[in-house]
Amino acid sequence: MKLSNGIRRTSAALAVGAMSLGLVTVVGGAAQAVASCTGDVSIYGTLSDGRLTYTQIEPNTGDRVKTLIGPGLGFTPKAMATLNFNTVLVTSTAGDLYRVDIQTNNTSLALAGVTKIWDGGWTFDKMVYDGAGHLYGTVEGQLHQYLVSQDKPSGSAHIGQHVVIDTGFVLKTLAAAGDDRIIASTSDGRLLSYKINGVNDWDRAVLKSSGWSAVDSLSSPGGGLYYGRTNGGMYWYHDADPTDADGSDIAYHPSDPVDASGWTQTLLSAYADNCAYVPPAPPHSVQGGTIYRSEVMNRARDWYNRNIQYSQTAYATDIEGDDTYRTDCSGFVSMAWHLTSSLTTQTLDNAATRISKADLRPGDALNSSSEGHAVLFAGWKDQDAGTFYYYSEGSPDSDMNYRSANAYSGTIDSHPASAYVALRYNKIA
Repeated sequence: MKLSNGIRRTSAALAVGAMSLGLVTVVGGAAQAVASCTGDVSIYGTLSDGRLTYTQIEPNTGDRVKTLIGPGLGFTPKAMATLNFNTVLVTSTAGDLYRVDIQTNNTSLALAGVTKIWDGGWTFDKMVYDGAGHLYGTVEGQLHQYLVSQDKPSGSAHIGQHVVIDTGFVLKTLAAAGDDRIIASTSDGRLLSYKINGVNDWDRAVLKSSGWSAVDSLSSPGGGLYYGRTNGGMYWYHDADPTDADGSDIAYHPSDPVDASGWTQTLLSAYADNCAYVPPAPPHSVQGGTIYRSEVMNRARDWYNRNIQYSQTAYATDIEGDDTYRTDCSGFVSMAWHLTSSLTTQTLDNAATRISKADLRPGDALNSSSEGHAVLFAGWKDQDAGTFYYYSEGSPDSDMNYRSANAYSGTIDSHPASAYVALRYNKIA
């Protein structure tokens, strides 16, 4: 592998102050979101002959700092998950699980030991660790989860509470992006995000609907940083908010990859707790002005947490206490969008543009003028299936609600889904 050519992005000068703190800044996009990294990004890998590799990448620039090649593991590796800076779990093609302990990865890559900690049964084709105690593996479309209780696990005593999350996880690549959060690409080119809530309970969103079919390996050190290998080159991406199940804020760097070629490892695995997502300071809009989606959702959650009582005549203050809005369904949407007045289901169209339901993003609305009801879209539960979460000011019987429904069938807050149209506020950022 060749060292990157050191070309810096045009925004690098703006990141100098943050670089000393290990902060990745994003120019433009979602309100100065950053990833806080503890030094350089660490990625382990294996070559086709079974030797272990170690690579450091500078998170602010995407430049590769170094690559070291270590000794062979003594078995044929199949799947790999990095637990921490000096501990890697690797399965063999025979189905055994090994713990690989790193002695040094400073100027050379040396191992403290390779220990078989599980004899048979580990047949996963992909394996990732989320940095928060959860080990995931896929096999024959099933997603499995284990709880890891030690930094240096020695077997079933430290890797347990095994459950099968669900079936249907037929994925080309898999990476952990945070606590119970997974990103993956598919052979048809989609980039997906998953939030694992429990057995048979998970949320899935399509971050990108195409363009990822050439990615044959995906890794993440956390903090919204993603590294994808394509035709032997390594490319880096930054998701301004890796928790919002929305890929519109992913920054690409196609003209300045980590490396244009040379990544020949058969397996790659990033230290998942290397970086953390740092939410930006909540922005504050003015009535009728431009508003970020994060602020729309903060304003909506405030009324939900306060359980504002439903009324078609009463008014309640917003999160800042400066403005008041009618406490019915359309008044709630008007408040979330920080409009100058409380619109009705008949007039919400005046402040918004109709969009496809498939394009809904957090902070958009679903409105039915014929049924006289509106809800605020909060995010996809399963975008492929059409299920989503929403906030609503429901009725005098239920007041504020947080529920899920299907955008295309059944009912949304007791009204036919087919009666709703999707709206996007004209001044949402």
